[in-house]
Amino acid sequence: MNIALIFAGGSGSRMNTVSKPKQFLELHGKPVIAYTLELFENHKDIDGIIVVCIKEWIQYLNILLKRFDMTKVKEIVAGGDTGQESIYNGLTAATRHYPPDSTVLVHDGVRPLINDATITDNIQTVREKGSCITCIPASETFVVVNGADSSLQIPDRKNSLIARAPQSFILADIWEVHRKAKAQGKQFIDSCTMMNYYGKKLATVIGPAENIKITTPTDFYIFRALIEIRENRQIFGL
Repeated sequence: MNIALIFAGGSGSRMNTVSKPKQFLELHGKPVIAYTLELFENHKDIDGIIVVCIKEWIQYLNILLKRFDMTKVKEIVAGGDTGQESIYNGLTAATRHYPPDSTVLVHDGVRPLINDATITDNIQTVREKGSCITCIPASETFVVVNGADSSLQIPDRKNSLIARAPQSFILADIWEVHRKAKAQGKQFIDSCTMMNYYGKKLATVIGPAENIKITTPTDFYIFRALIEIRENRQIFGL
């Protein structure tokens, strides 16, 4: 089976919103999280969805699911104190509903601009290689700073990728390393970093450049512009 684990547990402090977390901000009457969920709801190969949500917003999310006629969401679970704990909660729910050999695509609720091809590529790559990270090529030079002596390392751009999402795995594999990290009290910035730490091999999938994470007001404006471009293409046949 192929399942999506959508993380919508962040409070969005960098968005500077007062009334709503960033994943519930609306564009054309539809919240960001709804745009994201529709991508997986409408994909023919996705069998089910688990959503990790801020506890206080679970009831509202249930209302949205009915409003937008989304039927693949199997369970909504409350997020934890950290992103890692939230994903752990989501994986715990996934293991209750789906077999251990399922493919699970871990995706940010505030990344609403991926496409069908990216989801398909993730599923196929996990089947072939066991796990993968969606990336885009690095378009600018970046530097790595050694914190001890402030020395710089400049990786070759042609060999550099920027990690995005989905990050996709066999459910049993990602569940194993999350339980191990929890038992050892280790914290990681994301699941692919955790998998890498525990020696798991990771393949890559190249996704669309517009697969941004909506974190700041500027990101939201970019999202709005890209949605309007897509709508204009449909209207004018571009």
